[in-house]
Amino acid sequence: MITSRGISLLKVQNLFKSGNAFYLSYKSDLSLDKLYPNSSELKTFKPPQSTDGKFTGYIPIKELDIKSTAASGPGGQFVNKTETKVDVRFQVDKAGWLSEATKEKLKEKYYTRINKDGYFVVKSEKTRSKLLNTADAVNYIRQIIFKLEEPEQTPDPATIEKHRRCQERAARQRLMEKRSRSLHKQSKILTYD
Repeated sequence: MITSRGISLLKVQNLFKSGNAFYLSYKSDLSLDKLYPNSSELKTFKPPQSTDGKFTGYIPIKELDIKSTAASGPGGQFVNKTETKVDVRFQVDKAGWLSEATKEKLKEKYYTRINKDGYFVVKSEKTRSKLLNTADAVNYIRQIIFKLEEPEQTPDPATIEKHRRCQERAARQRLMEKRSRSLHKQSKILTYD
């Protein structure tokens, strides 16, 4: 029921009798059941299953070690009071959501991001929000893994030949410039007889 002031009032939903007493049950117009009518049952998210062993994009948060620290940069007292910089890490060898081939590629290509304890470390301080920085770091990990799982493209012979010709042309040009500089310097030398 809406009053003249536009305020939604509680309305009587049920009136039932138990023994000798009457009980009123109230439900607000702003209750979750009315705002989200199809969300009454508890739904748990199940991660997508990969049939071919490839990465699906799902990263289990329980296997990530997320720490926050004070960020650097401008921001005045806000920077000193809040911990918005996020450090997300996971142990590569114990990551059950990655295939063995992906783990090896990760160790080989991104060895500078793996510390001596075997943790892959990603830091983010892009925004002034801890939640957004966490999402940014997890998304960065996701992008790296997707990139590692892409098949490596081998160039076709025409591209290889074109690249070789460009390198030869650049080498010839470099030697011509070197020779002309040498001749120019020799012409400057004065000889006294």
